[in-house]
Amino acid sequence: AYRKLRNTLRWMLGTLAHDDGAEVGLDDMPELERLMLHRLAELDEVVRAGYDAFDFKRVARTLLDFMVVDLSAFYFDIRKDALYCDAPSSVRRKASVQVVRHLFENLAVWLSPLLPFTMEEAWLDRYPDARSVHFEQFRDIPAGWRNDALAEKWRKVRQVRRVVTGALEIERARKTIGSSLEAVPVVHIADQSLREAVLGLDLAEIAITSDLTLTAGDAPAEAFRLDDVPGVAVIIEKAEDRGLVKCARSWRYTDDVGSDSAFPDVSKRDAETLRELQTLGRL
Repeated sequence: AYRKLRNTLRWMLGTLAHDDGAEVGLDDMPELERLMLHRLAELDEVVRAGYDAFDFKRVARTLLDFMVVDLSAFYFDIRKDALYCDAPSSVRRKASVQVVRHLFENLAVWLSPLLPFTMEEAWLDRYPDARSVHFEQFRDIPAGWRNDALAEKWRKVRQVRRVVTGALEIERARKTIGSSLEAVPVVHIADQSLREAVLGLDLAEIAITSDLTLTAGDAPAEAFRLDDVPGVAVIIEKAEDRGLVKCARSWRYTDDVGSDSAFPDVSKRDAETLRELQTLGRL
């Protein structure tokens, strides 16, 4: 548990090495970033109550579960592509770095009474001119971060995602695919509330696949299902069978690789990023 917590902090510090302090307004952030800020608002209440009651075990367990389930296995997993491959000017990338900054600062201060030396090491790596993390106060969480309606919507989104990732794991075990980016799932959602929850979202990005087809039609009998998520079924197709080509930079399979003659082995998004990095003198 300690190793997982420490590695999560190290990943955040690596991401924040590219933090230029840019701020994105709450209303301009993607839903996923606003969801993470909502989770921080929820955690703030639990952590403060736990410390007030001297219930240190509850604080430690809550924060560790958050770092493992919500961050490593969900938010960071989804956002790695944007953080590594989006252009520096990308609002999505800027918002993600900003949220990682909030995550780091709150988690380091919350955990500092429980892991004083580790949090001091992490804090001084991030802020080498600071006196100590133990001079820091718990952050005041803005009231606008709390969004219960958004959290309920994403609870449904994560249900759909669980079915897709379950289907991907089966195909990986069968050696049909290696990376999830080699897959193009066809997701059949008969449940109207679940279907409405994912409409307008990039479900391929959320499921970490190269593309994804969403349909309300009846699913084939052989489609993958989970008993606790009725109304959702998934068929996995291979990206190569759809005629998609692998981007040498992001490893996503797209239909626009080679559209930029200056960067013939990458997708249009990645070519635009490389061009921007050239302009900035970073390439």
